[in-house]
Amino acid sequence: MKLHYKEMGHGQPLLILHGLFGTLDNWATLAKRLAEHYNVFLVDLRNHGRSPHSEQHDYDAMAEDVLRLVDDLQIATPAIMGHSMGGKVAMNYALKYPTRLTKLIVVDIAPKAYPPHHDEIIDALKDLDINSVTSRGDVDDQLAKSISEDEVRLFLLKNLYRKEDNTFGWRMNLDAIEKNYEKIAAAITSDIPFKKHALFIKGGRSRYILPEDIYGNIERLFTLVEVETIPNAGHWVHAEAPDEVYDLVTTYLDAD
Repeated sequence: MKLHYKEMGHGQPLLILHGLFGTLDNWATLAKRLAEHYNVFLVDLRNHGRSPHSEQHDYDAMAEDVLRLVDDLQIATPAIMGHSMGGKVAMNYALKYPTRLTKLIVVDIAPKAYPPHHDEIIDALKDLDINSVTSRGDVDDQLAKSISEDEVRLFLLKNLYRKEDNTFGWRMNLDAIEKNYEKIAAAITSDIPFKKHALFIKGGRSRYILPEDIYGNIERLFTLVEVETIPNAGHWVHAEAPDEVYDLVTTYLDAD
C-alpha cells in the first residue's frame, strides 16, 4: 500500500502520523513551522485521508505501510512522530524496525489497550445519510444531534469531500474502522524494547497516559524515554498548545 503524503522543508527527515478519524491536514499548521528546520513528511495512514482503503486495519499492517513509504522515499532513518492512533503506529514501527528510525515521538497515547470510547462518533457517522446532504452545514446539523462538541464535529468534517457528481462522501473508510476497532484499541507489545531515544508528550488535562502507564509499559518498552507534560492541553495537544509542542519537539530532535 502506497500512502499519500505531503513533503515540505529541508534537513533531518521527520514523518508525522495523525490519529483516528484524522488526516495529514490535522498537523499542517505545526508542520509548516517545523519545516523551517526539518524535511517534514505529513502522512495519511491507510483508510484515512487520501491514502488507499483496505479491509485490514491493524498496527502491524500500518507499520509496514510506513516502512514502505520510508523505503520509497529512500530515507534511511527518519525521526517519526505520531499522535493517538498514529502514536501507536509509530511505537509499533520503532519496536519492529528499530534500525529504520533515529528518534521516536509519541503524542498523548500509551502502548496499552484502551476500552471502546468512540462508539458515539462511529454511530453518528453511520446514522448520517451522506447521500441526502447538500452542504457541510447539513452534515454539521445532523452530527450535532449526537455530537455536541463543536471541535469534535469540526475535526470530523475535515474528512468530508465533494465527489465529481456533486454529492458528498467521507475520505475515511468507516466500515473498516468499525470492523477493526478492537485492533485499533489494542495494546502495542514486544519482547524486545526500543533502545534508542523516545519522547512522550502528554496533555495535562488528558487521561490517555496515566502515571502507571509511564512506570509500566512505557518505560519497559522504551528504555531511553523522556515524558513531558503540557499542563494546559487535552488530548489534541498539538492543536491546543502548538508553541509548547514545537519547543519540545525541536529541542528533542536537535539534541545529540
